[in-house]
Amino acid sequence: MISKLSNWLFQVHQCFAKLYDLIKYRNLALGGGLLLLFAEATGEVKTMFAGLPSTGINTTQNYIQLAGRLLVIFMFLTLFNFELSVLRLIELIIGSVLMVAVAVGYRTKLSALLLVIWLTVLNILLNDWWNVPTNRIMRDFLKYDFFQTLSVIGGLLFVVALGPGGVSWDEHKKKW
Repeated sequence: MISKLSNWLFQVHQCFAKLYDLIKYRNLALGGGLLLLFAEATGEVKTMFAGLPSTGINTTQNYIQLAGRLLVIFMFLTLFNFELSVLRLIELIIGSVLMVAVAVGYRTKLSALLLVIWLTVLNILLNDWWNVPTNRIMRDFLKYDFFQTLSVIGGLLFVVALGPGGVSWDEHKKKW
């Protein structure tokens, strides 16, 4: 009896630990979108010397954009499901390549735009809460996943609009 109870408690713990990691990564991705919004809001700092040109270097904003880009990428850690099917493998490879490209800032606007399209398609296919009857609990989980993924898509659209920032591969190539 005690071994069955301990086995059941262990399984419940493992289930909630995985769910907690999923929620933690998604919340980090949401925080990344908010950091990108904050980076846009800070903009160029005004100086007290009116009329003088600025250097255009705002390192705080560049590092905030880098942190936002990296945190938005955490969303993909929740989508990885290691099944042995061809479709899952293709999804994993495409998502990983785009995720790394956005994280390092390589062709960031294009990579983020492709990631937006990829996430939108996956979101509509995997989180179709509108097809689940209202009396099912799964509808609430799918609706939560759908809107959280939608908010990460919004963060990636900020990356498309703002560009990579100063700390990226694209910016490094401009200095060559």
